[in-house]
Amino acid sequence: MREVWVVGAAMNRFGKMRESGREAITSVALAALGRAGLEPNSVQHTFLSNCFGVAERQAHLGPLLNTGLGIPEVPSCTIESACSSTSAALHEAFVHVAGGFADVALVAGVEKLSHLNTLAATSYFAMGADYPFETCHGATFPGLYATLANAHQAKFGTTAEELGSVAVKNHANAAMNPHAHFQKPITMEAYLGSPMIASPLRLYDCCPFSDGAAAVVVAAREVTPEPAAEPLVIKASVRSGSIADMHDRPTLTGLPATRFAAEKAFRQAKITPKDVSFLEVHDCFTIAELMALEDLGFTPPGTAGKMTSSGATAIDGHVPVNPSGGLKAKGHPVSATGAGQVVEIFEQFNHEAGGRQVPNVEYALAHNVGATGGSCSVHIFGHR
Repeated sequence: MREVWVVGAAMNRFGKMRESGREAITSVALAALGRAGLEPNSVQHTFLSNCFGVAERQAHLGPLLNTGLGIPEVPSCTIESACSSTSAALHEAFVHVAGGFADVALVAGVEKLSHLNTLAATSYFAMGADYPFETCHGATFPGLYATLANAHQAKFGTTAEELGSVAVKNHANAAMNPHAHFQKPITMEAYLGSPMIASPLRLYDCCPFSDGAAAVVVAAREVTPEPAAEPLVIKASVRSGSIADMHDRPTLTGLPATRFAAEKAFRQAKITPKDVSFLEVHDCFTIAELMALEDLGFTPPGTAGKMTSSGATAIDGHVPVNPSGGLKAKGHPVSATGAGQVVEIFEQFNHEAGGRQVPNVEYALAHNVGATGGSCSVHIFGHR
């Protein structure tokens, strides 16, 4: 296989967009190509994700994006893997470029839901679960992740303060991120005083509904020998899955898909968790960040809460986690989330992260989950 680089990445500010999803994704795609020093006509394949485009009465967005870029003849493919859609798209781009089927590929994701009311938006999100066995019985993602949190608390004694330490850290990081939905820090007192959403998860345990768009340019090393920015070498690109329905899983204290993907990714990259400089993990709820750290192999089961409370996962800790603010505070525009993680890593490698810059970055890991773990992608990036 050829060595594959991420040579450009861009995103808008997650939150509430005035423009349409179509306009936003075209804008960030052009920005990502500009960051790579490439023209749109260098793109040979586009992989786009837009899970809830029907909310804007628009499907088949790929050809519209390519037309806006002036490359209507380039093939496009829409990739859907719930919240891990653009990470799945990145994997497909990696395979195409590594295998020689394309020299340059564009990965792009966008979501716009802010024009919907909360009930409608929640209903769209819930489509990622199993409708006959979960959703139609009233299960939404706050409730499903609350089930995971209850199981984790029952087995390991995870405390509210440990969950809160994730929220406080990620809001502090997002306050330094101009791309973030929320840019104000919170206190533990504010966290503990926030309303209960689905016990034991409070308001500040939950990520927001966000609009947003992000794009990543993937190219073969030999095509871009003198990249415009410091590229990310894709050392590992792995996808995995697990039983979709939580009631059929052997355990509720972690996500099997994360463990499967992590084991393969570390073998592929030929490194261990000790080599990773920082992580961007899927923290749709605070419990998800704790389980991710355990499932990825950064700490034994049941210890991620104490690890986070100790400050070890802060930007100046020995394992910085979600310096971007994560889904929790940077925001979660479903189909743009995975690509947004890569934008953060790209900015970190290029020393453009400002106050959230992680020092001495060697390797970074991105972990992106679909729904409650039916899908998972893990990517590991390093220097050329």
